[in-house]
Amino acid sequence: MTHTMRSSYIIILSAMIFSSTLLNAQNKDTKKADKFFTRFEYSAAIKEYNKLVDKNKADAYVYKQLADSYYHIFNSSEASKWYKEAIKTHQEGETYFRYAQMLKGQGKYEEANKQMQVFASKMANDPRAIAFKAEPNYLPRLQDKKKLYDINLLDMNSDKSDFGAILYKDGVYFASARNGARKTFKWTNEPYLDIYRANYNVDGTITNPEEVKALNTRWHDGPVVFTQDGNTAYFVSETFNQKKGFEKDKESNSKFGQVSLYSAKMENGQWSNITPLPFTSNAYSTSNPSLSTDGKTLYFSSNMPGGAGGNDVWKVTINADGSFGTPENMGNKVNTASDESFPFISQDNNTLYFASNGHAGFGGYDVFMIDLKASTSAINLGKPINSEKDDFAFTFDVQKNIGFVSSNRSGVDNIYKAIPVCGVEVQTRILDAKTGAPIAGANVSIVDDKKNVIATERSNNNGEVAYYVECNKGYTVQASMNDYESNSATVEASKGDMRKVTVALDPIEVIIVEDKIILNEIVFEFNKHNITEQGAKELDRLVGVMQKYPAMVIMVKSHTDNRGDDKFNMALSNRRAKSTIDYVISKGIDKARISGKGYGESEPKVDCKEECSEEQHAENRRSEFIIIKK
Repeated sequence: MTHTMRSSYIIILSAMIFSSTLLNAQNKDTKKADKFFTRFEYSAAIKEYNKLVDKNKADAYVYKQLADSYYHIFNSSEASKWYKEAIKTHQEGETYFRYAQMLKGQGKYEEANKQMQVFASKMANDPRAIAFKAEPNYLPRLQDKKKLYDINLLDMNSDKSDFGAILYKDGVYFASARNGARKTFKWTNEPYLDIYRANYNVDGTITNPEEVKALNTRWHDGPVVFTQDGNTAYFVSETFNQKKGFEKDKESNSKFGQVSLYSAKMENGQWSNITPLPFTSNAYSTSNPSLSTDGKTLYFSSNMPGGAGGNDVWKVTINADGSFGTPENMGNKVNTASDESFPFISQDNNTLYFASNGHAGFGGYDVFMIDLKASTSAINLGKPINSEKDDFAFTFDVQKNIGFVSSNRSGVDNIYKAIPVCGVEVQTRILDAKTGAPIAGANVSIVDDKKNVIATERSNNNGEVAYYVECNKGYTVQASMNDYESNSATVEASKGDMRKVTVALDPIEVIIVEDKIILNEIVFEFNKHNITEQGAKELDRLVGVMQKYPAMVIMVKSHTDNRGDDKFNMALSNRRAKSTIDYVISKGIDKARISGKGYGESEPKVDCKEECSEEQHAENRRSEFIIIKK
């Protein structure tokens, strides 16, 4: 399989995929090569374009066509070679983007960034350019991501393309070009694709792959998904199977068809009633289906009108009577002006996995995930799921705790088993408690149950920070930001499921009430004056206010409970006042701005005299903060 073939299954497209500039650059010398290119016979096109290079008849158009031909079969080194020549005179922004992708495919990230900078300058409003400019040196972050999965190459792979595996009951279904009896597809010089099923055994081995003959045709078929009851299959096949499922092009003597989504019904133990889905068309492709657990939503990829560009991920509602709603684009959190494909919806219907060559990745297609219930951005799954080559078709079975991913990192599409490393992703959002707006640049730490700080990051423009921590352990997320009160949230222990945490920060002004700073009670231990952890957190709020208002002067009034004699309590409260003042000064506040005095038990908050409860005693052991000057 090839780069574009995997992403869209567009076997033959209309000539409109070429820009008018390129059409005008065609001439009698390029006619033969162009015909092969139009037919997607890229190997033959490469041979003919190279002949023009050898005869010194090449120009920017030929270089661009050569580069694009190699791009479509993901020969990154040759594609880069010819893109380098093409950009000397061919200044289209998308060319620079493709050049960067091919450089990344060779691990040449510094050179790729240079081309991305040119792309970003030429197409400044493109979301891919905006994302790049926001984080041009994103690679170290991806490389440092905690490993989420181990991967193993499956023994059932052939020497041809195998990809798109999904576990259904006791079988693994996938698409493969291993059937040598099939006609050869000239794009890839491999047989046309078929749908296969292999046994998934109790010991986890996968054996005996066999054709699912009832679903296969003489053209490309696969991948496939099934409803939970097994009565309906949704799969990819070609519009050539329909009598009018193609268009003819007299100039190139070609038939132009598409790959489309079909359904089949299980009747009397056989697949029958195979029909195209109602929203398919000869004008665009629909492919790579994924079905929600309840069978009510079908996700797929398509280059249908209304998308962001290239192939996008879409969804469509399946009604109770089996009819379909109107397809909906998954929006710019998922889709870019490049290609997004191979969607897979998690079994809880909350997480969407998909492949993209438009989001920031290692090169080629990378696998991403996004939480559909939150407004978070797509997350790269990191290595080893992703590599410098094409990585795609990620699926996962929660019950058996295994997944699959396809990749051409070895030179041909192969299927790998994905085994989760027991880790938990903690997705954190920092919000303004008053407005609900995200807070960018907040200092966010995740702390374990022994108070060890595991990691500290700054929240992004969406107020987000993601952490990867160990399974079966509880954590605390602590967040702070200038002009806001600090706050924290508990992260419950997880066996591996994602945890989502929101920390709301109050604007610091909310604790200024008339002539006082209102903090939660700073509680002292009985008969002690040292600042506790709880007290330190509260005093940090005071420090924040005083930092924001540098002219503010504070007086601290410290109190005790009524246990002990008056003299002892007065001395204790003075020590508590001094401890409070010393803590605030230690945080950088000028000592001239804070003073204090102990009041012993003379001004109880709860006048309970001799019959105070322990809680009432604790309330009386307090400090108050009076604003002397604003």
